[in-house]
This record gives sequence, structure tokens and C-alpha cells, in this order.
Amino acid sequence: MRIDFTMPNLADIQMLVMDVDGVLTDTAIIINADGSESKVFSSLDGHGIRMWQRAGLKAAFLSGRESEPTARRAAQLDIEYCIQDCHNKLPALKELAEKLDLKAQQIAFIGDDLTDLPSIRYAGFGVAVANAVDEVKQYADYVTTRPGGRGAVREVIEYILKNTGKWQELIARYLPPSKKS
Repeated sequence: MRIDFTMPNLADIQMLVMDVDGVLTDTAIIINADGSESKVFSSLDGHGIRMWQRAGLKAAFLSGRESEPTARRAAQLDIEYCIQDCHNKLPALKELAEKLDLKAQQIAFIGDDLTDLPSIRYAGFGVAVANAVDEVKQYADYVTTRPGGRGAVREVIEYILKNTGKWQELIARYLPPSKKS
């Protein structure tokens, strides 16, 4: 946990920013025989992102690598901000926050590796996935129980939405009507 730990106010969070490789994927990058790239994304995470958006909240991808599968996944999920080939993520995160008129405490950031550490420390709610490197876990406000690419993003989304009272309203559409006696 973060050394200067103070519990963030989750109700302040307006945007979820996610690293891609190791967070939305399991870190595997498949290079096909034709040179194209493949990645595996969790459908649990995808549905969680849709629920996040349904709650009126913003989402962004912030990746150190340029990748066509990442761009396609962002398009599938209507992610308006998909920042790729970003080797120094904190300035890009700050620029996005400024563009959207958000303060650091209004941002949740999920990462797994050392390049994510400055953004995790900057964000109001910094998250490390279960398979993150130790230094990232040390400074995170929250460490998921699920690894990247296996529902970690969904876990964070549920954690925030449940702790801000938004979850029940979002899942009401999936619940059967109550039985009358």
C-alpha cells in the first residue's frame, strides 16, 4: 500500500485511466506469422467499462506501445481517449486531465509496471493489478485480487461503483422482478 496512505474519496472519481498491456491484457503479445499483432482482452473488463460509462463516467486507455488491437478495442468500447506510444505517461495523463478540466483526485489509474508508477502516485485513486511488480503494489491505494487481463479492471470498477452507491442502480436491469407473495 501507498506509504503516504490516505483513503481517497471514491465519490470524486470521474475518470478511469487504464494501462493496456498487463492491465487490460495478461501481458502476452502475440506476433503472428504475417507480423500482425494479437492480444486477448477480458469480456468481463469490457462489460465493466460499459457499466462505468453507463454511470456517466469517462474512461481512457494510456499505453506505452502503439498497437492496432488496442485501437480496435478502444473503438469497440467507445473509449474516446486512447493514447498510445506514450513512453512517459504522467505528462500525457496531466494533459488529458487539463483538457477535461479534471483534478488528480478525480482520476483513478490502473497500472502494472514501473512506467505506470508516476501516474499511480499522481491519481486520486492509484491501482495496481495483482500481477504488478512489487514497487507498483507498494505505492498503490488498492491492489486487485485478479490479475491483469483476467477481470482486474472489472474488479476496480465494481469496487468504485459499489463504494459510491452507483452499483445497485446499474445492475437493476439484470435482476429479475421481485416475486409478490
